[in-house]
Amino acid sequence: MKRLILALAFTLAAPSAFAADKLSLILDWFVNPDHAPIIVAAQKGYFANAGLDVEIVPPADPSDPPKLVAAGRADLAVSYQPTHQIQVAAGLPLVRIATLIATPLNSIVVLKGGPIKSIKDLKGKKVGFSVAGTEEAILGTVLATHGLSLKDVEMINVNFALSQALIAGRVDAVTGAYRNFELNQLAIEGRPGRAFYVEEEGVPPYDELILVAQRGRLGTLPLRPFIDAVERGTQYLINHPDESWKLFIARHKELDDELNRRAWRDTLPRFALRPGALDRARYQRFAEFLRDRGVIKAVLPLDEYAIELPYRR
Repeated sequence: MKRLILALAFTLAAPSAFAADKLSLILDWFVNPDHAPIIVAAQKGYFANAGLDVEIVPPADPSDPPKLVAAGRADLAVSYQPTHQIQVAAGLPLVRIATLIATPLNSIVVLKGGPIKSIKDLKGKKVGFSVAGTEEAILGTVLATHGLSLKDVEMINVNFALSQALIAGRVDAVTGAYRNFELNQLAIEGRPGRAFYVEEEGVPPYDELILVAQRGRLGTLPLRPFIDAVERGTQYLINHPDESWKLFIARHKELDDELNRRAWRDTLPRFALRPGALDRARYQRFAEFLRDRGVIKAVLPLDEYAIELPYRR
């Protein structure tokens, strides 16, 4: 009888004991190959194996995800290291907990075969951009490396239509172009581009895509299991790129096209193999860069906005 009672008690308790922890993750943009480790982790069941029920949500407005996390309306968000450092300097209670893409994707792109052969050739030319703030700081640094300044170019907001503006001749170059997307888009359109990589032109290297959480909720969310599942997704992705692509498009059939296939190929070597690892020097260096360029007023203590979570069994 005693064994029967214990067995019954265990059976009744089991659903709650093994209920998955729910996490809401808001992406930075519509689903695309940049998010491959997350999608593969979901498709392979790595989140479920870690006891997690992860809701992956594209944003209605790309500027909203970190703000929603800061307000406690979402658990996690995909963001960008430069944006993150600007937002925490402005007072948002956000912390970087992991990295998705560990190299800059940002580049300055011109049409191959056009008159722009070097950065110096941008003098007197029109440069398209999409997001104010970091782009001026980054472009200004690149120009300064070649003896120019922002006063030497005309900045034009092209509202995320970077490739279209370049092809149409509205601008002579674009900044903020992703080397894994815009370059492929231009090639597909029959107007191949040439990229100047910002980290080779005086800009400190940084993490492009990161994951952020609210500072006050770090102890209440199952963040380490989530990061470990993303790492498993990354490992499978690197080891089995073709199988991973099939998993990706099985979940998002609308992305099975030439642009996304090329972007998938070009993004693979840029994923963080150790998503949870934090390069403290990289974050400190880029914060000082933003301060020196006048984008932020002061450099905050790193532990306030970027952490490496400890391992827990």
